[in-house]
Amino acid sequence: MPPQPLPSLRTPPIAFAHRGGRAHGPENALATFATALDMGATGLETDVWLSRDGHPMLDHDGVVWHRGVRRPFSSFERERIGPDIPTLAELYETCGTDFELSVDLKDPAAADAVIEVARAASAEDRLWLCHGDWDLLVDVRGRTTAHIVDSTRVRRMKEGPERRAAAMADGGIDAINLPAKDWTGGLAALFHRFERFCFGWDVQHTRLASGLRNMGLDGLYGDHVDRLLAGIAPSDARAQSC
Repeated sequence: MPPQPLPSLRTPPIAFAHRGGRAHGPENALATFATALDMGATGLETDVWLSRDGHPMLDHDGVVWHRGVRRPFSSFERERIGPDIPTLAELYETCGTDFELSVDLKDPAAADAVIEVARAASAEDRLWLCHGDWDLLVDVRGRTTAHIVDSTRVRRMKEGPERRAAAMADGGIDAINLPAKDWTGGLAALFHRFERFCFGWDVQHTRLASGLRNMGLDGLYGDHVDRLLAGIAPSDARAQSC
């Protein structure tokens, strides 16, 4: 008999389409986000930068080529950045709000604008705000009902995972987000003991998604929506599809 999956806080785990599911279309494009949801993704992931006129822009790099020089979005109004880069408001207008949304705060200055847009769309409670700066996370925690996610790596936890988990519980940080290769079942069980969600990123293959599901992870990020869904399906469903 195959080993039973370890307990998780969320079953099935959230299937986050990384950058909208960039294996299925241009990354962070509205059409790609919509495709991912049509395929069955239960979450979307994107990066956000703030335009000079205050719009949260969905893009990985957050730069515009201007006269041969790369300049940040914060140097330009939304109209100057161009229609190919969507705003967070446009994502909600196109795709609705029936999904979890993980936002990597590439530009920390965008945090309040992201919260405001999500709140206006009645989607704040399904928003997951990710960053690696502890002080920023604690600061944002006090201003929103959104979930706060500590994006880090095991080697950066100088105090050790148990103390990190305890600090997260004390500070109201809801989830820990680690590369897939960092996770073990024991590590997930540790964070679950403190009632913190466990997320894994760079999950690009069905077998890896299945293994992380069995470790008890609560959310997985990958470019291939179909592989994520196949990996997190119950074992009997996977057997029937073989």
